[in-house]
Amino acid sequence: MSNEDINIHQEDKLSEQEILRRQKLKDLQDAGKDPFDVYKVERTHSSAQIVKGFEELEGKEVKVAGRLMSKRGQGKVLFSDIHDRDGKLQLFVKIDAVGEEALKEFKSLDLGDWIAATGTVFKTKTGEVSVKVTSFQLICKSLKPLPEKFHGLKDPDLRYRQREVDIITNPEVKTTFLKRAQIIKGIRNFLDNKGYIEVDTPILGSIAGGAAARPFITHHNTLDIDMYLRIATELHLKRCIVAGFEKVYEMGRIFRNEGMSVRHNPEFTSIELYEAYADYNDMMELTENMVAEVCTLVNGTTKVTYEGTEIDFKPPWRRLTMVDAVKEFAGVDFNSISSDEEAQEIAKKYNLEFPKELQYVSKGEVLNALFEEFGESKLIQPTFIIDYPSENSPLTKKKRGNADFTERFEGFVYGRELCNAYSELNDPIVQRERFEQQAKQRDLGDDEAYVIDEEFMSALETGMPPTGGLGIGIDRLIMFLTDSSSIKDVILFPTMKPQENN
Repeated sequence: MSNEDINIHQEDKLSEQEILRRQKLKDLQDAGKDPFDVYKVERTHSSAQIVKGFEELEGKEVKVAGRLMSKRGQGKVLFSDIHDRDGKLQLFVKIDAVGEEALKEFKSLDLGDWIAATGTVFKTKTGEVSVKVTSFQLICKSLKPLPEKFHGLKDPDLRYRQREVDIITNPEVKTTFLKRAQIIKGIRNFLDNKGYIEVDTPILGSIAGGAAARPFITHHNTLDIDMYLRIATELHLKRCIVAGFEKVYEMGRIFRNEGMSVRHNPEFTSIELYEAYADYNDMMELTENMVAEVCTLVNGTTKVTYEGTEIDFKPPWRRLTMVDAVKEFAGVDFNSISSDEEAQEIAKKYNLEFPKELQYVSKGEVLNALFEEFGESKLIQPTFIIDYPSENSPLTKKKRGNADFTERFEGFVYGRELCNAYSELNDPIVQRERFEQQAKQRDLGDDEAYVIDEEFMSALETGMPPTGGLGIGIDRLIMFLTDSSSIKDVILFPTMKPQENN
């Protein structure tokens, strides 16, 4: 197909508006004013700097830049709004300041075009801080029209697929992602101030360890081996503790080949941190203090309204053992259950389902299933569920005084898991036994059971001091702090099924 044929084919798909905009571009190029030949703009101030610094800048010359979002007026005077990252700014364009030709050129601009403008700062009669334009330049031509009347994109699917347009036309979406940046920065500052160091660990690995999850599998051609996108950063970060770094964290992408929902995306942002000489009690205190501080930083208070419900992140959060939670919410007292067989009968009674035959299900697994079924949804205010069954926590130290349980907690908010933490298991002999138990679970059909990592085992045998570890789902935290109902609302470009080409 020739270039001419391709162009004809493309034009068949273009709207009338798109054709007109392309013609304007051609006319500009023919006149030697190609907007795509602009390489740099010497902007002096952002919109926010001008509005906030009006008293100092009044009457002074500035150069601003942004996307043209409105034009009003006729004849010899025009008012326009340009938007930049920090907000919007009004431009006042008058014929006696720019000349007849320039005014005509400004009138020909389309909404969505990027412009740079030079002028003096003043206030209109209505009190709006503005720039009286003396000259301007088109610095990028928008070839696609924005959604009509600034009502933004309404189709949720289209909003996620065209996120850039969603942000341009829906101010609240822009605010969400600016808050996201604040939250992530706030977390980093909190940990940095406590002496943690940020590290980077591999995203590709020869095994998928550190969590119970299905991995994405890829292939390394040179080594001719299958490799896995990481499902957790845990094992590498613990090796950093072995190395003597004492306090480490990593914030980054995790990949799990599992279902999608308002709470799940195949790739998501998580933070894991580990502190030598600490335990899960220290991790609880760190979690509640960090979340409260970041919430206050972003929203000015520890309280948020999420889907119409007020949630208060002020420490201390409630602490509740899993046994007590099941007793409170399911009415079953596991302190009085002494065998797996008794627990299996309870599982039958409550129609609980497991990834393996019921005869192989333990007391601890039934307890965990009852909590998930009857307890999780009841935990609206921030709550730490502590002391998980040992079967569900193969990387965790046993509970002091009760080997049936481990020193593990999960934090719940609005019925959703927010974080997971341990007093980390550092006994390499017990750890190997736990991994071997997990291998048996895989043989029984649990394809999410842990796999053994011999490099991690070697590190553990070298010696890891007592350590507290914590993982937080950053996207879920951002959902709470921005009142976002879906994880897709807080991920810039969420995973979407490709559209079929027309």
